[in-house]
Amino acid sequence: MTYPPGPRGPQGHNYPPPPPQPYSTGPDQFSAPPKKSPALKWVLLGVVVLVAIVVAAGAVFYLARDRGATEASQVRSGDCLTEIPDSSRVLYVKTVSCDQPHKGEVFAVLSLPDGDFPGDAEVVKYTDKCGPALARYAPGASEESGIQLFVLYPTEDSWQRGDRTVTCIATSKNPRSGKLE
Repeated sequence: MTYPPGPRGPQGHNYPPPPPQPYSTGPDQFSAPPKKSPALKWVLLGVVVLVAIVVAAGAVFYLARDRGATEASQVRSGDCLTEIPDSSRVLYVKTVSCDQPHKGEVFAVLSLPDGDFPGDAEVVKYTDKCGPALARYAPGASEESGIQLFVLYPTEDSWQRGDRTVTCIATSKNPRSGKLE
């Protein structure tokens, strides 16, 4: 019997080398695949926690900022406002008890008739009813120096959302406490 040329087997015998084994026979032969790094799980957990913190902080900020805020179309006669709006589009006003310092007091809320929007000119004309309403609400207010009128009224846009109120507000440049007399 002849063997192909090549290195001789162990201890000088002419045995052929053993064929390569297709599988490993070590202790790790049937082990589970290597575990994935937990870093991805920690990153995802961190992102979820961060998002939760941002949402919670936003909610706290929103609630703290709008404490005392009332929808402008929901204020009533006798409500006092901490500040007078400085915009022609007013959605919210900050209300406060009238015994606290305030710059405005709502003295009349007039309702416009339902129907189609009457136009800006008619709405502004309707606001002329605020002067006589102040005289009825607080007869001495017209004699106080520094008392002025500020009026909130519906726009065509707010009319579409159901706003039909003209809100008459007596204002003062400096904060005051107490109701108008």
